[in-house]
Amino acid sequence: MRVARLLTIDNSQIEEEKVDLSLIDSLIKKYKDKKGNIIPLLQGAQNIYGYLPKEVFEKIAKDTGVKTTDMYGVATFYAQFRLKPVGKHIVKICHGTACHVQNATEVTDALIDALDVKDGETTADRLFTLESVACLGCCSLAPVMMIGDETYGKLTGKAAVDVIREIRRSEKN
Repeated sequence: MRVARLLTIDNSQIEEEKVDLSLIDSLIKKYKDKKGNIIPLLQGAQNIYGYLPKEVFEKIAKDTGVKTTDMYGVATFYAQFRLKPVGKHIVKICHGTACHVQNATEVTDALIDALDVKDGETTADRLFTLESVACLGCCSLAPVMMIGDETYGKLTGKAAVDVIREIRRSEKN
């Protein structure tokens, strides 16, 4: 099963954030002259910023000589890389075979309604990003979702929304 990864964010809703490029100086120094450095550079930068800002590509290219187009090619090929900011909590809903037959679509639809986002989008408060994924490897818990390192199984749409509400409540406190 192939899950489309579409991310659309209304850029007018995102405040322009200054990117402190000095945060990746040590990362660049570590990988600058190493063969096969694109993936570790991008992974390290994403660990620092939470996503890969355009300015990071430009700085890495300038400081290492790696072509920007090569980095974008890698960043857009691998699903692990993000080109837009994501929420504090990434909600991954499994749509593998076991979850699909156990009605994962109901869970996704309920979360889309509760969060007021489409699949692949981030809530306006940047608290949640919703993602459908091909498989989470928890078939015995189908349908399942993961938020961070927590796995929630045997879900209904209502149960999934209750988890989101509880996280929102704890974030306010």
